[in-house]
Amino acid sequence: MQDLISVARARQRVLAATHHTAAAEPVALAAALDRVLARALASEVDVPPFDSSAMDGFAVPAHAGETVLRITGEARAGALAGLAVEPGTAVRISTGAVIPPGTGAVVAVERSAEAGPRSVSVEAVPAGANIRRRGESVRRGEQVMAPGTVLGPAALGVLAGIGCAEVECAPRPRVALLATGDELVEPGSALAPGQIWSSNPPALAGQVLRAGGEVERIATVGDDAAATRAALGEALGAADVVCVSGGVSVGRHDHVKGAFAELGVREDFWRVALQPGKPTWFGVAPDGRTLAFGLPGNPVSAMVTFQLFVRPALRALLGADPTAARRTAVLDEAIARDQRRDQAVRCRLRRTPDGLHAAPTGPQGSHVLTSMLAADALALITAGPGAIAAGEPVELELLD
Repeated sequence: MQDLISVARARQRVLAATHHTAAAEPVALAAALDRVLARALASEVDVPPFDSSAMDGFAVPAHAGETVLRITGEARAGALAGLAVEPGTAVRISTGAVIPPGTGAVVAVERSAEAGPRSVSVEAVPAGANIRRRGESVRRGEQVMAPGTVLGPAALGVLAGIGCAEVECAPRPRVALLATGDELVEPGSALAPGQIWSSNPPALAGQVLRAGGEVERIATVGDDAAATRAALGEALGAADVVCVSGGVSVGRHDHVKGAFAELGVREDFWRVALQPGKPTWFGVAPDGRTLAFGLPGNPVSAMVTFQLFVRPALRALLGADPTAARRTAVLDEAIARDQRRDQAVRCRLRRTPDGLHAAPTGPQGSHVLTSMLAADALALITAGPGAIAAGEPVELELLD
């Protein structure tokens, strides 16, 4: 076991070999959800671009107390009223409308009452009440977002608010996914004795998309050395990242390591002190840029090692924070440590006033893929004697 690399060290080496480029591509705002910003973005306008009303009500002059005012007109959203607020008068105003000259405050319609055919009684409000000031949200020239920002719904709204129809984003890393095994059959096909439907490619493809990557190709290859080498060679030529599940251990029919070696892929590490996921392989192609991952064939092990090693690489390639999925939680149940390997325990999370709490989802066998269904995170249990007691803090990897 002394040749096993630690999880932390393995992650460091993956990120050390991952090189983000300054490339960018224009993306229409409507298609930019979850994309990663490639360039710093400054606003060319003030937001709001003019003083506007925050309420439906009445634009009034400054006044000290409740008073009755004569209504002289209306200011509607999307148009200039063409009139001013004079002493003793009020202008009916809509939310978002331009504030007329002479306005001291806006009185909400709920704080007013009809006082005649063209008069209104208004309550006292502080000077400047219910007025959105020009540039209150964003000032012209102000940096709105930094490179590496993941564009969520609020970010898209802000971009639209400063007039962006498209935005410069980091290109999605292209990922090739391969599954190895004579026993694998595509879902929808009939099973012969000894065969199983291939579940790793769809699960890993989902993880690729959630991490911001693009699935370049998906292929299944049998336990044949020449076929494995050919499939991996094609994948290395077409993708930024190659992930192959299965065939990476030391059995007679495990051909992935040998194929990578014949293709000139430099091995960085093989076998991690991790349960599940020990037979994980990582290397870099001869071009010095393309990353290659050999993941275990067991379904949970494949998903866990993708989360811990491949996902950070994809985020780094995008220029995003590769550690953004990490949190700390309090364990609700004791978990026994493994003496020699860290454990990635599938956990459910719940929020309480004192923070996040985590509890295992149930049986943790690496073949029990259904254990991932209820999992919100992986609790990383460090190797050592004894157990981590209930109530103790633990590091988490949030699952998308």
